[in-house]
Amino acid sequence: MVDTRKFVPPPPGPHFVRRVPEGDTHERYVCGHCDHVHYTNPKIVVGSVVAYGDRILLCRRAIEPRKGLWTLPAGFLEEHESPQDGARREAKEEACTDIVLDALLAVYSVPHISQVQLMYRAHIDKPVFAAGVESLEVNLFSWNEIPWNELAFPSVSWTLKHYSESKDLAVFAPFSNPS
Repeated sequence: MVDTRKFVPPPPGPHFVRRVPEGDTHERYVCGHCDHVHYTNPKIVVGSVVAYGDRILLCRRAIEPRKGLWTLPAGFLEEHESPQDGARREAKEEACTDIVLDALLAVYSVPHISQVQLMYRAHIDKPVFAAGVESLEVNLFSWNEIPWNELAFPSVSWTLKHYSESKDLAVFAPFSNPS
């Protein structure tokens, strides 16, 4: 099996060394002068299943990884941004549309790439959308039209299936990784 973890370079400055800081359990980069600990933490991804009636909005990726495949509007949460604002921003950036969030749909853990994904259930009031700079095209699909064999990531499939299970429920617990 290939190790897919990314090498984490040390922070700037010549004084950082890898060691276990006092009171910690993991090796980290620590400044030898001031004992500042440089933490590297998982990335948070935010996105949504955007519905218009009984159709789902998908974006064909214009960027790597998985360029040319279909995905949900989603991406990395920015610093000082709420997950809800991040999901709305990603829909605006990738699909040029304003979404209304309905509920937190799922929280997925993808440890092999150090991600936590927060996916929402959302809708648009009008079918107004276009491809943003990160999308080749954007389209609405009925459930039977979804290009299941051309989805960019496993979590896109998980999210769509969890959406289908909960779309008619007013209240539900957020889903997690499939077993």
